[in-house]
Amino acid sequence: MTPEELDIGWAPDLPSNRAMGIGIVGAGAIVNVGHLPAYRKAGFNIVGITDKNPEAARETTSKFDVPRVYDGIDDLLDDPAVEIVDIAVPAPFQPDIAVKAARSGRHLLCQKPLAEELPDAKRIVAAARDAGVQLAVNQQMRWDPGIRACKRMLEHGWLGEPTVATIDVSIMSDWSAWPWLVVSPRLDLMFHSIHYLDSMRFLFGMPDRLFCSGGQFPGQPEKAETRTTTVLEYDNGLTCLVRVNHWDWTWDQRAVFRFEGTEGLAHGTIGLLYNYPYGQPDTLRFTSKKLREGHWFDVEIDDMWIPDAFVGPMASLMCAIESGGRPETPGDDNLDTLRIVHAAYMSMEAHQTVVPAELARG
Repeated sequence: MTPEELDIGWAPDLPSNRAMGIGIVGAGAIVNVGHLPAYRKAGFNIVGITDKNPEAARETTSKFDVPRVYDGIDDLLDDPAVEIVDIAVPAPFQPDIAVKAARSGRHLLCQKPLAEELPDAKRIVAAARDAGVQLAVNQQMRWDPGIRACKRMLEHGWLGEPTVATIDVSIMSDWSAWPWLVVSPRLDLMFHSIHYLDSMRFLFGMPDRLFCSGGQFPGQPEKAETRTTTVLEYDNGLTCLVRVNHWDWTWDQRAVFRFEGTEGLAHGTIGLLYNYPYGQPDTLRFTSKKLREGHWFDVEIDDMWIPDAFVGPMASLMCAIESGGRPETPGDDNLDTLRIVHAAYMSMEAHQTVVPAELARG
């Protein structure tokens, strides 16, 4: 049996109608390297872009043949061709934009984090609910090929009962494309490791407890944490470890994952983080006693986290609009990812274990 004969596909389900009009708020780095290359590849319909820097919006629309630059949010929302508002701005600015867009009757794809504070995130969720529109959060690592394939393996039972899961990232991060992050009072957990924590929740569910330790590199220009180690504990005995270091100056950098179970093991690399933003495709290898004991399966992967995984959240949102169902990363569900992030900050500050579920609900 070859990997091609196994059902481990990672491609997202696509809507039957790809012509839904998408208006993008923001023309920064992530829109240029993530959103627009992915949407163009998927054949989605981008009708226009607005940005607080009109020149950035003009450069981006020219680069990707987007037909219109909007003068601002109100101009974008006045365009009846815009059915979905894709918000790609720093987190502090997202809540007000999202609420306004929801009240205009537009469906929403919001960046992660949905908001830095839980009350603001809940305000976005409530606005979408009250307006009767769909809300998805761009937690696109769930569509990273390696992570998605491992989800399939878990669903098929090939790994058995999960026992240990690890995501280990040790790289040298250049924040120059996001200078506001350098002065942010929160950094890794809120804006980077949130992807890994959400992926662990995607794969294994909500942890019952967590402990987080974090720190900084001596003399770093960044204001906040650039090194974190988070342990997620589950009552069923599963232990997950997310270890991230953004100041690895050595030649031994890595971005790897390893998921172990009673029946199998999967491990691989997060290719994007090797020479970011250019990267390389993920690698994935797994073994399962349920398929062929003692045999390793090597899965050939051509896609990368950025830009390819960015198709997933938008496609899921479009499918939900068509079906009246829910996108895979809906806003109300994403509140649990934010609870994990905030629990990690609380643990890091108090040097003690925290129960994410105890953070305020409602």
